[in-house]
Amino acid sequence: QVLLVESGGGLVQPGGSLTLSCAVFGSIVSFDRMGWYRQTQGKQRELVATISDGSTMYVDSAKGRFTISRDNAKNTMYLQMNSLKPEDTAVYYCNGVRREGKAWGQMVDYWGQGTQVTVSS
Repeated sequence: QVLLVESGGGLVQPGGSLTLSCAVFGSIVSFDRMGWYRQTQGKQRELVATISDGSTMYVDSAKGRFTISRDNAKNTMYLQMNSLKPEDTAVYYCNGVRREGKAWGQMVDYWGQGTQVTVSS
C-alpha cells in the first residue's frame, strides 16, 4: 500500500516563495506519473504540474514560476513556487498514478490530504 502526505503550505506575501513537499510512504518509483493539483473554494480541481521520468509539465499560469521535482532516494516530491500571486491561493494536493493488478492492470490514483497555500498581503 502507499500513502501520500503533503506539507509546507502556509501564508506568504505576494511575490514570495514556498516549497511544498509530498512524502511517499511506499515506493515512489512505483508511480508512472506524479503531480500537484490545486483547488480553490467553489472551483474545480486544477492540474498544476506533473513529473514522469525526466519529463515535466506545467499549467500555463505556473510556467516560469513553479518547479516540480522528485527525489527518489528520499521518497519525496516537491513543488517549488516562486513569485507567488494571490490567485495561487488554494488547497494543493499531491497525486500519484500507478498500474496495479494482473495482466494490463488498472491505473489507480492516490491522493494526499491537501495543504493550504494562502498568498495575501
